[in-house]
Amino acid sequence: MSSSTAERDARRVRLFGSLCALVFLVNFGRVVFAPLVGPLQAEFVTSDAAVGLVATLAWLGSALPRLPTGYLLTRVPRHHVVLGTGVLLAVSSAGMTFAPSIEFVMLGALLVGLASGVYFVAANPLISELFPDRVGRVVGVHGTASQLAAALAPVFVGRVLLEYYSWQAPFYLLSAAALVVTGVLYVTAKRADLPEAGAEDRDLMRAIRRQYRVVLLGVVIVGATGLVWNGFFNFYITYLTDSKQIPQSTAQTLLTVVFASGVPAFWYTGRLADRFRHVPLMLTVLGAFVTTLLALTVVSGVLAVTLVSVVLGYSIHSLFPAIDTFLLDSLPDADRASAYAAYSASMMIVQAFGSVAVGTLLGMDVGYDVIFRTGAVLLAVLLAALVALQRAGRLPQGAS
Repeated sequence: MSSSTAERDARRVRLFGSLCALVFLVNFGRVVFAPLVGPLQAEFVTSDAAVGLVATLAWLGSALPRLPTGYLLTRVPRHHVVLGTGVLLAVSSAGMTFAPSIEFVMLGALLVGLASGVYFVAANPLISELFPDRVGRVVGVHGTASQLAAALAPVFVGRVLLEYYSWQAPFYLLSAAALVVTGVLYVTAKRADLPEAGAEDRDLMRAIRRQYRVVLLGVVIVGATGLVWNGFFNFYITYLTDSKQIPQSTAQTLLTVVFASGVPAFWYTGRLADRFRHVPLMLTVLGAFVTTLLALTVVSGVLAVTLVSVVLGYSIHSLFPAIDTFLLDSLPDADRASAYAAYSASMMIVQAFGSVAVGTLLGMDVGYDVIFRTGAVLLAVLLAALVALQRAGRLPQGAS
């Protein structure tokens, strides 16, 4: 390796490090509202529905801008869009610390969500183009940084910040950290030799039409699986307390364990995605999730539920780096960001209905075990169909 190539790679690594720091903050802002439900309700003396809407708006905000961001990326360089998300995260977080009413908190949550949605659509193609020879590895490391936020936020906010400070404390820290990291990102991006892989990606609809088979496969797998997963994890605590007779405090800890098991899942599965064929890997991971979800409806006792939950959390979080590597490694330069935006927007819309579906069925007096077993069986049918299509050579294979 020449000295110029080594220096280029070193600068790109520093840029990648700042992206990992920003994705931690972006995802932290998206998940921070869960442990703040009680404090927000006490501060603004508002209803459960109003406080619940705060968290919903953060996720809705994450879904809404994804396809428009795909169009934006046909006009604006990826790193400029990423820098904009850092500024938006800092400003919206700072604004919430001065919120006079719950409505202003809702607006702040929506803006934080918007920042996260735009970030993921812009940053994921960028990191794959920075290191085209190791897409799975960098996707896995980037996802690990994001998942660390999901695992640490409830503990750090609920047991540290709220213990000694007010509900505004997380947003003071988030705003300050976002400003610092965005500044570092600006410097590292300016010094890095940025790839020109997306220079020809200038037609959103054309890219979607040309890559619809790859996009559709990603939406079918992640959309359907995410639909079941979304409904499952949002009712995980009540499921364990009502159906497994596990104390609520233990159930809350186990939910943190489920998310924490996603940290090594992103790290190792990203590396596996560089070594194995993409579609068989995705189908294997999907099979592991189906198996463990079914197993969880059968086992009982804290130890057995813990062991199955760990494997379940590992398998579902392995799906995300596997599918992202498949897409980002397979899509050509001229279509990558646009087609990825179409995938990201579509799968978010599909899986968003998971909680509503489970809640509706529970309201109809359908039991938890029946709901989750039905979801697992339907995913098993989908998996069987995809395996048959794979054996027949009917699925897009992407890069190998």
